Amino acid sequence: MAHVRLFRHYIHFPFVVLGLIDYFVLICSFSLAAFFHYFGDAAFFVDNLVFVLPSAMVFALVNLLTMIAIGVHKSRLEEGMSGMMLRTILALIAGVPLAGLTYVFGSHWLWYLGSLGVLTSASVFGFFLLGIVRLIFFAVAGKDAFKRKVLVLGAGFRACQLLKDLRTPFNRQGYTLVGFVPLPDETHEVPDEYLVYPPLSLQQFIQSQPVNEIVVAVDDRRKCLPMEDLLECKMKGVNIVDGATFYERESRKVALEMISHGWLVFSEGFSVSSVYGVGKRSLDILAATAVFVLGLPLMVITAIAIKLEDGLKAPILYSQERVGLNGKVFNVYKFRSMVTDAEKNGAVWASENDARVTRIGRFIRKVRIDELPQVFNVFNGSMAFVGPRPERPVFVRQLSEKIPFYSERHRVKPGVTGWAQLCFAYADNEEDTREKLRYDLYYIKNQSLLLDLLIIIQTVEVVLFKKGSR
Repeated sequence: MAHVRLFRHYIHFPFVVLGLIDYFVLICSFSLAAFFHYFGDAAFFVDNLVFVLPSAMVFALVNLLTMIAIGVHKSRLEEGMSGMMLRTILALIAGVPLAGLTYVFGSHWLWYLGSLGVLTSASVFGFFLLGIVRLIFFAVAGKDAFKRKVLVLGAGFRACQLLKDLRTPFNRQGYTLVGFVPLPDETHEVPDEYLVYPPLSLQQFIQSQPVNEIVVAVDDRRKCLPMEDLLECKMKGVNIVDGATFYERESRKVALEMISHGWLVFSEGFSVSSVYGVGKRSLDILAATAVFVLGLPLMVITAIAIKLEDGLKAPILYSQERVGLNGKVFNVYKFRSMVTDAEKNGAVWASENDARVTRIGRFIRKVRIDELPQVFNVFNGSMAFVGPRPERPVFVRQLSEKIPFYSERHRVKPGVTGWAQLCFAYADNEEDTREKLRYDLYYIKNQSLLLDLLIIIQTVEVVLFKKGSR
């Protein structure tokens, strides 16, 4: 049974099971916290369980609703186990004051059991127990339990592009591909082994082979698109999604070859609230301050090392013009990692084993220490902590002429770290820059405080394992 119908709404059955398991785990977490905080004796605790359970059930319900609100369970498919647990941490943190507020309006003994100490301990117990139970659940349920069955309508260029790009090892594939349905008179670019031919209609096909989602990836929608058939499938509960949107969701990047200005105008995203602006600036300052405090010893050591290698008169920092928000040019600060006359013949792309890089420069680039002075750019507001990496004006002019939508990356402040830096290696040519733009557009379209926080946390992996550094 793939779905259950609750309140006239279809819900994927494994989500229901996992939600119920989480609810009981949270009840146990609260009970465990209350036991250590107030009881300490098993017999005494059991005798008073009737007083503990109502508080535990309220705690579990509040936290479960909070997890549902921020998409904890569905994030397992989109962000993996790490993303799921990150959202769980945020839900449990938010659940402490929410549960406390609920207890205020309850009876005296309910409020007493729901003290701050118990709620905090219960949240800590809950995080570890949920992690253990979920690992067991996914091991037992199997890797395909949460996957959607997807049928692609189309077999031309766009469909072939989907097949090619979404089969990369970097795609988590939260779906099982049923096949590609070619339209009449459509040029087939998808290999024959992936093609399926419904005997009569899509509706009858999905009745014999259950499908959760149909992806419309035809090259020309004006030609023979079976709208009535798609409508019937949608009325049966099958999700219908555009090919570009499906690509974005599954690969975490925007398909430049599949989008148009119209898609950008009418698609969701690309909008932020004033509350988000205040929250992002606060997160920027907090993250930059933390990096400055923790990195200050490294910054001092780096400054001394640069002086020892190049002499007392050699500059420690260098500033360089970059393009920022709305195309405004600003100066970015870095520790100098190249010889002082590195660009006497003009600006060129940085490359692997660049001869202009000094010995100290090669090391600080590998471990990203050269980027630390950019916290001052964050402090003065010319950069955010998370955003697309800023590029030099001369390269921006060249790339804007060759790569569609390249200028759109300047709709937000550039960042010290970003989504593209996590997902793709160092860009040192036009093709790599095109690929990184896909990730930058995804970030701009879907920016949120949660995504910023996730990027900041995962940046630690980039620093520790030198991912993407050059």
